[in-house]
Amino acid sequence: MLFGPAQRTDFVPKFVAAGADIGVLDLEDATPESGKAAGREALVDARPGEGDLGAMTLLVRTNGIGTPHFADDVRAAAAAGVHGLVVPKLETHREVQDVRREMEKTGLDDAVLCAGIESVAGVYQAVEVIGAGVDLAYFGAEDFITDIGGVRTESNTEVLYARSRVAMAARLSGVAALDQVVVDLEDGDRFTSEAALARSLGFQGKLCIHPSQVALANTAFTPSADELDWARGVVAAAEEAEHDGRGVVSYEGTMVDAPIVNRARHLLARFDS
Repeated sequence: MLFGPAQRTDFVPKFVAAGADIGVLDLEDATPESGKAAGREALVDARPGEGDLGAMTLLVRTNGIGTPHFADDVRAAAAAGVHGLVVPKLETHREVQDVRREMEKTGLDDAVLCAGIESVAGVYQAVEVIGAGVDLAYFGAEDFITDIGGVRTESNTEVLYARSRVAMAARLSGVAALDQVVVDLEDGDRFTSEAALARSLGFQGKLCIHPSQVALANTAFTPSADELDWARGVVAAAEEAEHDGRGVVSYEGTMVDAPIVNRARHLLARFDS
C-alpha cells in the first residue's frame, strides 16, 4: 500500500509503475490542515479513479471520523471515482457502521474500506473494529506510540504486542492486515527486516511511503524459491505417506505432522493465487 499526498494526483501513474497493489491518495497525514480543501478539490478535478490503473486498487485516506473534514473527504473520494476509503484511527464497531453509512450516502455502498488501527483503544478493540465489516486493516505504529505515551525504538519491541494483536484480529475476520511504515527512506535493510518480521507475525503486506519501498515489500511477502521447494517437498512426502498407509511423515530428516503439511499447502495456495 503506497501513500502520496491527495493533491499530487499525478503520483497515481507512479504508484502503478512502482508495482503497488494499492495506491492511496492521502487527505490525512500527507495533507496539512491548510491544504485539506485544496486536496479535496484536486481529487474531484482529476478524477484519478478513472485513469489507467492496471490491477492496482486506488483508495483515498480520509481524515478521522471525528474531524470536521470527514464527510467532505468521503464526498470528494466518491467524486474522484476511486475504489474506496482508508479511514484512520477507528476504535469501535459503531464508528465502522457510521463510516459505512456515510459511504452509502455518496454511492460507495460496495466500496473497499480499510481500517486504520493506530490508537490504544483501536488496538485493544481490534477484534470488534475489524469484525464490523471492513475489507482490510493496517497497524500504525507512530500514532499508537504517541497515544500510549511510549518511546519509538529501532527494535520495535514496544509495538510487538500491538502488531500481533492487530494481525490476530484480522485473521479472525478473514481480512488482510498490513504492517506499519518505515520512516527511514534510505534504510532498505531495515525495511526488509521489518517486513520479514511482519510476515512471520501474519501480516500480508506493508505500508509504503516511497516508491522504492514497494519492490522491497513485494519481495518480502512473496515466498522464496527455497520456501516453495520445501512446501512442495512436504506436500509430496505427505501424499506419498498417505498412499502407502503410513501415519508418520518424514521430510529431509524432520518429522512432519498435519499442521506443518497444512502450512505448506497454504503457502503454495497463496503463491498460486
